[in-house]
Amino acid sequence: MITRIRDVRKAKRMTLHEVAAACVPPTTAQTIGRLETGTRTVSVAWLNRIAAALGVTAAELVTLPDRADVAVAAVLGPDGAAAPRRTTALLPPLPEGDLMGLVVEVAQGDYRAGDAVWLERLEPAAFVTAMNRDILVPRAASRFAFGRLAGVEGRRLQILPAEPGARQIVIADAPWIGVVRALMRSL
Repeated sequence: MITRIRDVRKAKRMTLHEVAAACVPPTTAQTIGRLETGTRTVSVAWLNRIAAALGVTAAELVTLPDRADVAVAAVLGPDGAAAPRRTTALLPPLPEGDLMGLVVEVAQGDYRAGDAVWLERLEPAAFVTAMNRDILVPRAASRFAFGRLAGVEGRRLQILPAEPGARQIVIADAPWIGVVRALMRSL
């Protein structure tokens, strides 16, 4: 079985030691390294442990025949673009958690026409965690407000719309908000 443990770990910006410590029960960085390189056989149990430590599904740690991977041609660093040190691939985005989508038809603020925005649904108790992030808020009559969350006062949300010069919107008692988590843009 070909695994992508190293690719996922690097994409999550975690060290071998951090992944080993996050496993339940904890293991050693050397063991994670051996599982990454294939010098130790990866069982389903190990895949599940490592996936939980990385916060992904076990399926994301293996190469699947129906999933297209995108090979990394170059890495853009402080000295410009250079070839990667070893063969690697970009991880395709997989839905996780309570996600919903937003399609941009007309450019607004940082968003261009054709963008697909992935939003994570949050309940009222977690609204404050979205401060200074772009959010989508449901309104009456199947309408929504979209903009930057500028303030949370109890159950009142203060939103700055994405359009320049637009006035702040105040929404009370929103049942949920969608926080922007990913932007998919074709160039």
